[in-house]
Amino acid sequence: MIARVPGDSRVETGAGSPVVVGRIGTRRPGTEPGMAELVSEVLITALTRWGVDTVFGLPGDGINGIMEGLRRHRDKVRFILVHHEESAAFMATGYAKATGRLGVCLATSGPGGIHLLNGLYDAKLDHVPVLAITGMQETSVLGTSYQQEVQLDHLFEDVTEYNQMITNPAQVPGLVDIAVRTAYGRRGVAHLTFPNDIQIAEAGVNPWESVAPANPPKTAPVYLQPPVRPSDDDLGKAADVLNRGRRVAILAGVGARGAGPLVERAAEALGAPIIKSLLGKMVVPDDSPYAIGGIGLLGTAPGAEVVDDIDTLLMLGTNFPYTKFLPPPGKTKVVQVDIDPTRVGIRMPTDVPLVGDVGVTLEALLPLLHRKQDRTHLEKYQKQMADWREKMSALENSDRDPIAPQHLAHLLDELCTDDAVLTCDSGTIATWAARHWNIRGGREFYLSGNLATMAPGLPYAVAIQHAYPGRQVIAFVGDGGFAMLMAEFNTAVRYGLPIKLVINNNNSLGQILWEQMVLGYPEHGVRFAGSEPDYAAWARAAGGYGARVDNAGDLPGALRDALAADGPALLDVAVDPNEPPMPGKVSYEQAKKFATAFLRGQPQKVAIATTLFKDRIQQLRAR
Repeated sequence: MIARVPGDSRVETGAGSPVVVGRIGTRRPGTEPGMAELVSEVLITALTRWGVDTVFGLPGDGINGIMEGLRRHRDKVRFILVHHEESAAFMATGYAKATGRLGVCLATSGPGGIHLLNGLYDAKLDHVPVLAITGMQETSVLGTSYQQEVQLDHLFEDVTEYNQMITNPAQVPGLVDIAVRTAYGRRGVAHLTFPNDIQIAEAGVNPWESVAPANPPKTAPVYLQPPVRPSDDDLGKAADVLNRGRRVAILAGVGARGAGPLVERAAEALGAPIIKSLLGKMVVPDDSPYAIGGIGLLGTAPGAEVVDDIDTLLMLGTNFPYTKFLPPPGKTKVVQVDIDPTRVGIRMPTDVPLVGDVGVTLEALLPLLHRKQDRTHLEKYQKQMADWREKMSALENSDRDPIAPQHLAHLLDELCTDDAVLTCDSGTIATWAARHWNIRGGREFYLSGNLATMAPGLPYAVAIQHAYPGRQVIAFVGDGGFAMLMAEFNTAVRYGLPIKLVINNNNSLGQILWEQMVLGYPEHGVRFAGSEPDYAAWARAAGGYGARVDNAGDLPGALRDALAADGPALLDVAVDPNEPPMPGKVSYEQAKKFATAFLRGQPQKVAIATTLFKDRIQQLRAR
């Protein structure tokens, strides 16, 4: 059977054997001959009924029973062994973001479960379905301060939409069903924690025989995402606001993914430039005649200018959190479309809130829109965007030494396939990707959005390459983020996943460096001075391809070689550590505090000033 899941994906659930509850000691479907079925097998079987075929995790004595269940059903579910539980959660999150399917991660009790949290918060804040499964001490010792006794169900309360400790084997089939439905339905994290003795109990045991357990239906489960459509009355109100607007813009977020052609049709009708949130970068191509780049610190100058200029804003599938980059309250009429009613209107006053799927809503709204004959507003920002592209192109110059990170990002954009998937970390690396990696064809782009955590780029790439073995998957990461979870490159080698890893190596925590300066403080504690690990050597030692580049002239050939390498490949690129990730539009306060940092004794001010001067010269030459 086929289950519809969020993101308009389709999941093959498989026929699966229904869970049979019967006499203790009888062998049930899926178990090995001569062995009674374990509760952990019921767990795995229940997951396969939902189409789960991959679990990312790290074993431990708190989940040995679940590992045995996975071993007995290894023909149905693949266990991807990672080096750190945080990576398992990131992989589950990246898998869910890219496929729309449930991501599943597994960790042992105590510290193992604790390590999952950062990756799970990434799933929570970016609204993707993930199921976390953890171990727990035996029920007989709970509450006795036993070794590694951490009440993970309590710890996970804030991160989860559904959170339950299993205390009776008979609970398992029904609670797995509820957990998966909740993760899909509420677009978030579900958590089930299993005490050791429950994991290895025989299936079907109900020690207290009190009431009938919550069992799932005997057919393969199906989750149908409702095609939410606003009422005709609300659609009419929205169309009235948009038709009366003289200077309209569209802000598209990841909730509009899959509705790109409809978003462009709306832009054409309204004469509206499209600005994109970072997570929504892949909603429409960057070369669309309506696209004017991003918004916020990582955005473009046209994106910043249009926000100050418009009288009407159409927000599509976005919960953009940085309100200082949005129009001031009361200045602009707002129509917002979001599938979640709790997110409509929380960032700025909304004149017409439309609760619905972006694609379904636009299909109903488009016939009500009147095409604006005056294209002056749109043409103004199309010209500004052309000027912005020229400035960015100037910064991609290959003659600069040290290597400009913009040049590295541009070469990636040039040399990668049109259906490539780029994953990214947080930091300056996100700025270079946002501005110099262009969405075209079937390209996709993933990073930690609202959590903006470091280190998910590599785990995301591993999971997405596992999900899409035939696609080119590149992790574009900084040296700071890579060093945190670098062991997962070995995971890619072990499973034969041909990811390509490109390190933008400035030997520093670049984003924090510039944030300190914008606050008016000289940099402190952000450069890894006196230590330059040989990441290329690590890649080769791990069994993959590894190379290092220090000169711009060597970069094109080295990047081609890495992309063409058979299997996982790592290219470590030494870039200019003093290249500033300047906002698209610099405020007076930012400029003043930046200058103050120099006057207070910024230790790298000569190198930074030189870099800024070179950037300005390159931009002037581009005019």
